[in-house]
Amino acid sequence: MSSQLPVPDEPLNVLVTKTLTLPEVSPEEESMIRDAAGPGSTVTIVDSAKEGVEFASNADVILGITPKWLFEAAPNLLWVHATASGVDMFMYDEFVESNVILTGEKGLVGGHLADTAFGLLLALTRRIKTAIELGSDGWTLENREMMRFSEIELEGLTMGIVGFGGTGRHLARRAIAFGMKVRALDAFPVEPSDGVAIVEDMNSMSDIVESSDVLAVGLPLTDDTRGMCDYEFFQQMKPTAIFLNVTRGEIIDGPGLEKALAEGIIGGAALDVAPVEPLPPESPLWAFDNCVMTPHTAGASQHRGRRNLERFCRNLVALREGRPFEGVVDKKAGF
Repeated sequence: MSSQLPVPDEPLNVLVTKTLTLPEVSPEEESMIRDAAGPGSTVTIVDSAKEGVEFASNADVILGITPKWLFEAAPNLLWVHATASGVDMFMYDEFVESNVILTGEKGLVGGHLADTAFGLLLALTRRIKTAIELGSDGWTLENREMMRFSEIELEGLTMGIVGFGGTGRHLARRAIAFGMKVRALDAFPVEPSDGVAIVEDMNSMSDIVESSDVLAVGLPLTDDTRGMCDYEFFQQMKPTAIFLNVTRGEIIDGPGLEKALAEGIIGGAALDVAPVEPLPPESPLWAFDNCVMTPHTAGASQHRGRRNLERFCRNLVALREGRPFEGVVDKKAGF
């Protein structure tokens, strides 16, 4: 998989499509892009991918989301920089089989995802969700005792992290700060960091699932991971363990999770993502006291768009200088 392109002979034609994570491009940011693209380059900024179609035929580079119909309208395309952490929407055959390089936010978004993950986790372990739902009734002796006698402390517990990418590393950093023990695994050889001395391989999956008090799954969505967290997966967990997922909801088998919660197979679930999005009002997941959810909002941060835009600009300079890109996605692997 290539991580760089030949130095272009002509000025670049850059197409920027605004998205949920890049809703605006300020004049100063537009100037950043123009400076990085180099003298004579053209930078076109549109409000959506659909509006980008009429400009796509000349585009060498796209910053944004590139659906199949936009890709087909861009025959000269060399490189796409995604404004999304998950890139499964790019994995259609025509794009995967092409020579177009894909880069993105890989490694940049873990911090705010991990913040939400711990907010959800504490909402369960410290009974914050219960207290909010009870409102003034929380002050009754019965309810106060119920909460006090069921709250647990994170210190000394084990967090297992399945998938040690950007989100996994930030989860580990926060877990260590809470006094937790951390075990992490990844399907690929990756460097340990953030308090994790050894990143284990997939052979350790069963052992980590079985031994964790909090099991955090931070995997990308691929054919191999879709639906992998099913009833049999949850059966391996401790009956007191909390399942935590703030990356991709389709990794979860919905009926399997519902059955595991209903039968007390696991201690709870803390989710920013759902098996089906939006999660319908009739979903049984809404009814469980030990399931806390946010509506796929963990990706929000006041810093996110700027961080990715700065990486894009560094990559524009790298393209002009013949250097490798940052944040390259392995299209064959899907992440």
